[in-house]
Amino acid sequence: MDFESKANAPTPTDNIKFAQPTTTRKPLELLRYTEALLRRPTVAVLSPILPPKLSNRFQATSVLADDSFKELAEIDLDTINDFELQPARICVGLTFVGFGALMILVLLLYLNTLRPELSTGEQIRQYWYQYVWFVSLGVTGMFMLGREAMRPIPKRRK
Repeated sequence: MDFESKANAPTPTDNIKFAQPTTTRKPLELLRYTEALLRRPTVAVLSPILPPKLSNRFQATSVLADDSFKELAEIDLDTINDFELQPARICVGLTFVGFGALMILVLLLYLNTLRPELSTGEQIRQYWYQYVWFVSLGVTGMFMLGREAMRPIPKRRK
């Protein structure tokens, strides 16, 4: 009897070499092609169904999307530095804070106008989930703004 292990024997799957892509595409270029692959058939199907005025606007919007994504695909993400992204991060932080505050205000308005029969404790008990979400959005925005405020200012080159 042969009690030797056959686990060390080479198998055909050990020698598989996967094909490497010949060209690498940028992420924004992939997004452009993926979005177009989904949008164009949708526009082609919906355009005959829609009223003529709306159909024309729909097709014009599709062409505008093509142009916008073409411009986006030309952006080289490797050339964008951290300092250039600061205004975008500040805007996102302010958006989170503002949206959280606005939604808390809308929730309070809803509770005070359409649900006045509930006491404050009952309102919190029934709508705690929404309160937590909206407060968390605001706190997240505040953390983003605080992080930007504590970032060191880059020295300018002369």
